[in-house]
Parts: sequence; C-alpha cells; structure tokens
Amino acid sequence: MNLSRKSRKFQRRINRINSIEKLQTIANEIQVLYDNREITHNEAIALGNQIQQRADVLDGTKLVYAISDRDTYRRLIEVYLDDGILSRTEQILLWDERRKLGISEDAHDRLLASLIVRYHRQGRPIHIPSVIDQTESIKETEEEN
Repeated sequence: MNLSRKSRKFQRRINRINSIEKLQTIANEIQVLYDNREITHNEAIALGNQIQQRADVLDGTKLVYAISDRDTYRRLIEVYLDDGILSRTEQILLWDERRKLGISEDAHDRLLASLIVRYHRQGRPIHIPSVIDQTESIKETEEEN
C-alpha cells in the first residue's frame, strides 16, 4: 500500500516510540487527521495496526485505542460482554471475526483478559462458559435422568 508522506512520517515516529502513553498520543493525532480527512481510512488502519504491534512489543498488557483491526475487534468483544456473559455462540462469532481481521489467538487472549480485568474493577461480573463447563453440565443432566 502506498502511504502518503504524512503517514510515512508517522510510521517512523511509531517505530521510535518507547512508551504506551506516547503511542496513545500518536493514535490520537492520527484520529484527528482521519476525522479531518487529511489521511485515508486505509492509511489510518495501517498506522493503527502498526501502533498495536509496537504496543505489543513495549507492553502487551496495556490497551492502546487506535483506529485498527484490533480496536474493531476489541469493540466487538465489548458488545458481547455487555450483558456479562460471553456465550458459546458469541465465542464462535468472535473466532470468525478474529480470522477475518487477522487477530492472533494470543492477541485475543490478552484483549479479553484486559477487558475482564477492567469490568471486574467496575464491579461487573463476567461469565465465559467454556467447552469444559458445557461438558460438565451435560454430565449433570445425564446423571439426573
């Protein structure tokens, strides 16, 4: 993809950054440029993805809010967690979206863990049934019958 001169300057800045806070500042600058239509959507996504990759190198436990595929995925997880339960169906839908956006399972696990921690701090319980939970409930049902 051909990036504009402005976007290439941002790429160089992103590669030199050494803190999550500074990456967030750059992400905010990119958002303003995108809102003012000074850079294209594709450029904003490319820069945002680069910011997310750099954030992983610096500290994979912290979230950076930038226009990116990962941010799109994070918002989807937040929608699914809104009711406090991440159902099996929602997990399958997330898997499909993760595949489409090119989000690794490791990145998914980190995002989900950080969102769960945030929700717990807010006093919101989160329940994520797993395959093991479903197997146990099936066994309990069989034992009752």
